Amino acid sequence: MRKIIIILVSVAALLLSCNAAFAQTSNFKLGNELLMTKYHHLIEGKRAGLVTNQSGVNSQGVSTIDVLAGDPSIQLTALFGPEHGIDGKAKAGAYVESYTHPVLGIPVYSLYGATREPTAEMLKNVDVLVFDVQDIGARSYTYMSTLNYCMVAAQKNNKTVVVLDRPNPVGGVIVEGPMMEDPYITFVGVDNLPMAHGMTAGELAKFYNRKIGANLEVVPMEGYARSMIYQDTGLSWVQTSPNIPDLDAVFGYMATGLGEGTGIGQADTFKWIGGNGVDARKFADLLNNAGLPGVVFVPETKGERGGVRLNITDYHAFNPAKTGIYALTYAHSLTNFTVPKSGATVVMFDKIMGTNKIGQYLEQGLTPQQIEAQYAGALNRFKELRKQYLIYGDGTGQNAGGDGGSNADQDTNQDAGQVQQQPISVIVEGRAIDFDAAPFVDANNRLMVPLRAIVEALAATVDYDEETREITIVKQGQTNIFMLNSNMVLVGGELKSMDTMPVVKNSRTMVPVRYVGEYFGAQVNWDPATRIVTVD
Repeated sequence: MRKIIIILVSVAALLLSCNAAFAQTSNFKLGNELLMTKYHHLIEGKRAGLVTNQSGVNSQGVSTIDVLAGDPSIQLTALFGPEHGIDGKAKAGAYVESYTHPVLGIPVYSLYGATREPTAEMLKNVDVLVFDVQDIGARSYTYMSTLNYCMVAAQKNNKTVVVLDRPNPVGGVIVEGPMMEDPYITFVGVDNLPMAHGMTAGELAKFYNRKIGANLEVVPMEGYARSMIYQDTGLSWVQTSPNIPDLDAVFGYMATGLGEGTGIGQADTFKWIGGNGVDARKFADLLNNAGLPGVVFVPETKGERGGVRLNITDYHAFNPAKTGIYALTYAHSLTNFTVPKSGATVVMFDKIMGTNKIGQYLEQGLTPQQIEAQYAGALNRFKELRKQYLIYGDGTGQNAGGDGGSNADQDTNQDAGQVQQQPISVIVEGRAIDFDAAPFVDANNRLMVPLRAIVEALAATVDYDEETREITIVKQGQTNIFMLNSNMVLVGGELKSMDTMPVVKNSRTMVPVRYVGEYFGAQVNWDPATRIVTVD
């Protein structure tokens, strides 16, 4: 019987790992969903302006425009659209006009037309400026530049900015590429960030605010961790702009789109890179032998242009920005293309790179590994600076800030980057539990506690099998079987999945208190003020 259970669990885990939707849980919530519940006080009774586009929807696909327009406790007075317009259909760089919304009768102000920063006139009937736009995790994608400009305008005009947080679709772990230097800051690179910053909109807002000083409120997500990519959220992708129709385009953006003005460019919505004079086979061989993780390069010629198609095999391991630097460097070694140079005006190539040094390195014939080494120092300094603006856990067992959340397992430290000093307490049926190892919050925002102590507090029994790594907990005739380092659990004979897993830490088996309690019918609650978890 035990072997059958192991087989069932293993097969189910394999099937679920192949389906990105397995990570979606009822505990994952977007910032726009939490705005209407625990953060509603930020907008209640106020005149709200909303910066959004077609990507501003909740997990059910309902537009934030419709949600706020239907809220009788607020007055939606204006909409603001970034590049591509509020419907996301305008071409890249195209001028977008302002107009009056045909249904709501309120102004729809373009922030990619006569101005890119909201004016005092645009904000005169706004008390709070709400931002809900999906980013793609690349410094040069302009939606986060619009956020920056909105924060500047809000500070000038004494308005509050509320950022409704969303996932960074390429994840919050990979931080890569050359740093933006001050002389090259523009709308396609609005602050001193690397090419791939690994931050959410809310985290970027906090980072931006070190210079701006706006009255900023971030509504965080729940059930989100730095290790998650978009596929792990279970959300459906909404096309963010004409050339970003799907997640392969998102992941390919930095990998194929860095060659502005060089003759090396992308095709098929960032899924192919190449150019005239490129030997497709040699290009593919160079890239495939470079040890770039999570991707295979397939030689493909388009007319007179040679190039490669990206076949992403592991989206978690794939490093878009690093791949882009390697692809451009190898393309230069094959074609010796002319590197664009800034003079009286800054060329787009340097704007995208954030510096003129990458062009210099290409002309010097440096390898991609040598170029990496050149920007590593500045990148590492940014990584240290970045830590104080992070909101979500990074996999170390501590939540990296966290501005709120109702999960019983969520660390609600209000000061981003500072470790909460008050210990977490767990009370089971009115009795405080003494643990021989400290509880901790894991990368999935789940409170992990020592196995035997919580099981004994629940008046259950536990058996651990070293060979199979099964944790069998029995209470009042019900048997629940967890597995070490697996997110699968057999609950009374029914196979279920969790968004975290039991682990061994400091020689103790640690289990998620929420799942252990709730799978036996208990109510698990978290009081953020006292940092007390109650299990009844």
